[in-house]
Amino acid sequence: MPAMPPQPGPPAVVPSVTPASQARPTAPDVAPPRRTAWAEGVDQLRAAATTEPGRLRIIGAVLALLVVAFGAVTAWQMTERSAAADDVLYSSEPLSASAAEIYRSLADANTAASSGFLAGGQETAASRTRYERDIKTAGEKLVSAASNSEPGSESEKTITRLNKLLPEYKGLIERARANNRQGYPLGGAYLRYANDKMQVMLDDAEALYKLENQRLRADYDDATPYPWIAIGVGVVAIGGLVWAQRRNYRRTNRVLNHGMVAATAATTVVLLWLVVGHTVARSGLNESYDHGVLSLNTLNDARIASLKARGNENLTLVSRGAETVEVGTGDDKKSVDAYDHDFQGQMKDLAAKLAAAEDLADDSAGESPVKAATGNMKVWQERHKEARAEDLEGNYQGALDKVIGSKDKKPTGECFDNVVDKLGTALTHEEKEFKLAAGDGRDAMSGLPVGAAVLAVLAAAGAVLGIGRRLSEYR
Repeated sequence: MPAMPPQPGPPAVVPSVTPASQARPTAPDVAPPRRTAWAEGVDQLRAAATTEPGRLRIIGAVLALLVVAFGAVTAWQMTERSAAADDVLYSSEPLSASAAEIYRSLADANTAASSGFLAGGQETAASRTRYERDIKTAGEKLVSAASNSEPGSESEKTITRLNKLLPEYKGLIERARANNRQGYPLGGAYLRYANDKMQVMLDDAEALYKLENQRLRADYDDATPYPWIAIGVGVVAIGGLVWAQRRNYRRTNRVLNHGMVAATAATTVVLLWLVVGHTVARSGLNESYDHGVLSLNTLNDARIASLKARGNENLTLVSRGAETVEVGTGDDKKSVDAYDHDFQGQMKDLAAKLAAAEDLADDSAGESPVKAATGNMKVWQERHKEARAEDLEGNYQGALDKVIGSKDKKPTGECFDNVVDKLGTALTHEEKEFKLAAGDGRDAMSGLPVGAAVLAVLAAAGAVLGIGRRLSEYR
């Protein structure tokens, strides 16, 4: 059988060769993203915490931080309270007293001017001197208040208005005197106009007095609250130190670690100093307010009421019924002298303020002058009734003698001067009481901010040294 020719098979597959330029690139090795410093720090801290030396270092750092934070917060809070106590003693209370003195000087000047006017052409040298002295005092106190007021504050605006109105008032008084000496009725009109301007000034002076009292109250509110943040941080710091020492004892059976004991003692001293010192300071400041500021405010209010009453008593005679006001309702409605009506209301206010001042007085030195002022007020009221009776009966000269006459005729002016004099005595006593109590309160905080900071640094050093002594055992 003849051989069969070979049959062609499937073509051989020849692998294709792709040019290197067309080869698919392989993915390069990608480096893992770099970890943040925070993450690395956490890992290092975690790794350190697995060993006793690492734990000790962490404990030492935390304790040092706590103690330093305690000292810093204590220094901060007590510095603020100490500064507020200084403001109470040397700034806000003196400014409040100056505002009250501005009111007194202005009101007394107005009273002296009206008394001199009532004397006619025979104005006494004493009355004129009293008026000039009061005007000078008011001007000086306004300058002092302006230099101590905060720029742009309401107090500064009020003082500016008073400085503008004071020369205008003086000019009107001089016109009233000039016309009065010549016997012109126009003098009375000028005096009433001057009094109207003075009432605006007195309203401003009273507003200034109230603003300064609010400022004083705000300083007390800043000085007296307990430093709870500092106390809380101190308790935590002492708790941490005690825990660290207990831990040390359980691991080593050593009762004391000198550095840690020193740190605990220093921190405890700061905490006790903080609590006791501020408690004493708070007590002194509260006493200065309750038995000083409240009494001073009440006495100043009483003096303001007496000055207002005296001014209106004089103006009752100056106006001679020209100013009236309707009182009552229905069939009981009637017209009365406006100035005498105001006088009666101010005397009631004076009686209430004197009673309150007597209740607030905590010793005989403060109570006696108030009682004397109350007695003179009652005599004043009786003499005023007699003067009004004379005036209503048409005996103007008799009424005038009972209001501004000589002491031999027992005028109401004598009672007014005695009331103001006794109130001044009481104010002087209460001012001393205030300064003594407020000074004791401020002194109780002296050195506390600096002392707390120094002791806190020493306590932190003690904690670090105590931990360092323990770490040296692992070397």
